[in-house]
This record gives sequence, structure tokens and C-alpha cells, in this order.
Amino acid sequence: MHIIFTVASMAGGGAERVISVLANRLAQEHHKITIVMTAGDRLDYALHSGVEVISAGGTAGGSIVKRVQRLSKLRRIFRRDKEAVIVSFGLGSNAYTAAACIGLKNRLIISERNDPAACPHPHLRNMMFGCADRLVFQTEDAVRCFPRRLQRKGVVIPNPVTDHLLPPSQGERNREIAAVGRLEPQKNYPLLLKAFAAFHEKFPEYTLHIFGDGYLQEELQITARALKIDRSVVWEGFVRNVHERIRCASMYVLSSDYEGISNALLEAMALGLPVISTDCPIGGSALCIQNEVNGLLVPVGNENALAQAMCRLAQENEFAARLGGQAALIRERFSEANITHRWYEVMSERTNR
Repeated sequence: MHIIFTVASMAGGGAERVISVLANRLAQEHHKITIVMTAGDRLDYALHSGVEVISAGGTAGGSIVKRVQRLSKLRRIFRRDKEAVIVSFGLGSNAYTAAACIGLKNRLIISERNDPAACPHPHLRNMMFGCADRLVFQTEDAVRCFPRRLQRKGVVIPNPVTDHLLPPSQGERNREIAAVGRLEPQKNYPLLLKAFAAFHEKFPEYTLHIFGDGYLQEELQITARALKIDRSVVWEGFVRNVHERIRCASMYVLSSDYEGISNALLEAMALGLPVISTDCPIGGSALCIQNEVNGLLVPVGNENALAQAMCRLAQENEFAARLGGQAALIRERFSEANITHRWYEVMSERTNR
């Protein structure tokens, strides 16, 4: 089978990580894999030697000419093989991919990776989704956000946990709190900083390590200084060996206002970290976490609840260790082999639009 993944770029991010896992696994199984980046050429993930990577153009910068050129190049790529299955990730990429597929015989699968309520143009999105043969969602809650005609095209497939993760740490944990994700409003890092400030008054020996880059970094650093925690917050930026860096942390915290399924959260659990997450729409964290069994869920936007959860893990070592041990079992539930097989079943279908 020839499978063409489309995405804005392969810069560090959740959708990009899922594509890298699927592409590598399917290439190992001798499928022909192409990744087409619709708005850049950045590649932050190691890929199998058999995976072809194509850039269909850089950022358009508002240029209509560049957008038309991008659309034209996508269409030329798709027309090379009418039997290829096209799998699109990301709102912008979905729009270009759906438009480029008009009139072609290729089967089109579109993947919704986030909270549908966060989309600024839902009617246009729904028209675009109507062009697809299949829609892949991360949770049942996400499916229910759409009209019945689109729900009928939907299938739920959670994110995979890569086989290449380090084993869970068995030794003593560092007095570090880890968070991983782009420095963007969705992740609500101000909430995390405020909760950490309250936590830090009781546990001043801990440091907060934030892995990721983004345009909010300077603003967040100003917030940390205002909260008088700047000397205890480490801005790590994007790092390739993030799993190695967070593996021995005392806890992992996700403070997002909304998420699909956070890959970083899944991987932290698979590494055996005690985790805390906001119980954010569309139920991705609740799909992974059974509260007080393999992690802790707190209300979205509630800094007191988040601070209290952090304090609890710092105070109750046995409880934290038990959560981490149960969290590591997520490796089996969301294994790379199981999730890739579910994707392959959808890719192999013969579904009419």
C-alpha cells in the first residue's frame, strides 16, 4: 500500500510524533510511505530510510500566489498514484489536502487531533470533512461534536506509545516537576506557574522544568519573575532526548485548557511518572487516566486544585510510586503495534465518500 501523510511540517508536536510512529512502523512492514509537509520543511523526528519526505512549500505569509502553488504541488503529488491513500493531520493541512483531492480517485482520511470546539470556522471545517472517506478521532466525545452525517464516517483511534521509550525509572526520583508542550495559550502555562508558586512555598527544593518552545516564552518568563519563582523554573526549549530528561522527575504535569490526547502525557505515563492532568475537553486525559489509580485529574483552570495535587504527590511518596507503577501499564493498552494495526484497518477500507 502507498500511504501519503500530509501535515504542515514535522516540527516537534503531537500530530507530528504520531505520524513519525505510524510512518516508521508501516515502512518496516514494507509499505510505501510518503510524508508531504504543506507549510515548511522542518523535520524533528528520526524516520525510517524508506520514508520519502517532500516539502510542498514554505509558509505562505498571506500570499495567494504561494497558496495556489502549494495546492498545485499537492495535487501533482497525489495524481502520481491514484491508488495511494492520503491521510491528513492538522487543520491547515486538512484544508489544502481536501481541496487538492477534489476530483481525484485517491481515498482520503482526515484526522481530528484537537478539541473540535476550538476550531474558529466550524462550518468550513465540516464542509472539508465531508470530502473525506473516513474521519479519525481520538475520543468518543470528539465524535459527538459533529453532525450525524460526519459521525457516520468517524472512527476512534487513540495515540500510540512508541516502542522505543526507555524503561521506567526504578531509582530515586529527582526533586523536579516536568511539563512538555509548546508555549502556546492552549497549554495554559500561567496556570502551571501559579500552581507551582503555591507549591513552592511548601516545597522550595523542587524545580519546574518546561520542555518546549513557542512565542509565549518571554511573557511566561515575566510571569515567573512576578511570582518570584524564576530561579526555580528552567526553560528547557525543544530537546530531542526529552524522555531521558524527564524519566527521573518526581512528577509530570499537564495544565492544558483543552487537548485531544496528549502524546507527552502518554509517554510520561509509559515512563512510570506520577502524572497530574487537567480533565480537559475532549476527554483525552480521562481516557488515559483513572483518577487516583494511575494518575490525578484536576478541574481545568483551577490553580488551587493543581497545587494541592502537586503537594499530595510530594508528600505521599508511596501513593506517588503506586500511581507511577500503574501509569506504566499504558504501554500495553496503547502499544505501537495495536494502534498501527487499527490505523491500517481504516486505511485498507473501501469506503465511498
